[in-house]
Amino acid sequence: QEEDVIELGEDGGFDISNNRSSTENDKNAKSSDGTTVTRRSAGESSSVKSTADEAGGEQDNAEEEEDDSPPPLGNGGTVPGKYTWTQTLAELSVTIPLPPNTRAKDLKVVMSKKHLKVSLKNNDNHENAPQIDAPLTKPIILDDSFWTIEDSTRLVLTLQKSNQMEWWDAVCEGDPTINLQKIVPENSNLSDLDGETRQTVEKMMYDQRQKALGLPTAEEQKKFDILEKFKAAHPEMDFSNAKIS
Repeated sequence: QEEDVIELGEDGGFDISNNRSSTENDKNAKSSDGTTVTRRSAGESSSVKSTADEAGGEQDNAEEEEDDSPPPLGNGGTVPGKYTWTQTLAELSVTIPLPPNTRAKDLKVVMSKKHLKVSLKNNDNHENAPQIDAPLTKPIILDDSFWTIEDSTRLVLTLQKSNQMEWWDAVCEGDPTINLQKIVPENSNLSDLDGETRQTVEKMMYDQRQKALGLPTAEEQKKFDILEKFKAAHPEMDFSNAKIS
């Protein structure tokens, strides 16, 4: 329902109107400083709120539909007409289709820390338009990156990541990106870890097994062995109340 309008007249008096018509003059009132105040009925307010709710609902539905997309194959993607790629935390593999019977001398591959260029040579040994010529989205370790030709029909680039603890959403800048929230974490093998990390993980796994069996952990066993050696060296001492801490 609309409320009564209290309006300051030109003569300084107050005009109280009960007119409930839906005309524009009835909806707009001017204050003494000339400011126009627009009133909305309860029905109009509900309509505005309903429209906003519908817009929000459409946005939520769009997000839900996007979340239904499958995980990217090989944690990578496809750039139509150029290449396909996969990745692990350590490296990327980029596969580029080639004409049949392509040899290494028919290619020019230039890799740098932050840029990649791949092009075919024509019969005159000149470069054709490059298939890839763009900055990489993240830096690579150049000395550990390389390329090979497989079955004379595809070029495979192996790019070693500088940061081996993060995922890439694309290989080159400007190419389609993948949803990193859909990445499927890889299973790590102990043999893939460096020496220090491997020892730490193996110790944690050993301690977990010992605790599950009610047996001392590696650290507890070490303290126990030290105490036993000390007791053997000092048979005259009483260790009946000794505790390991």
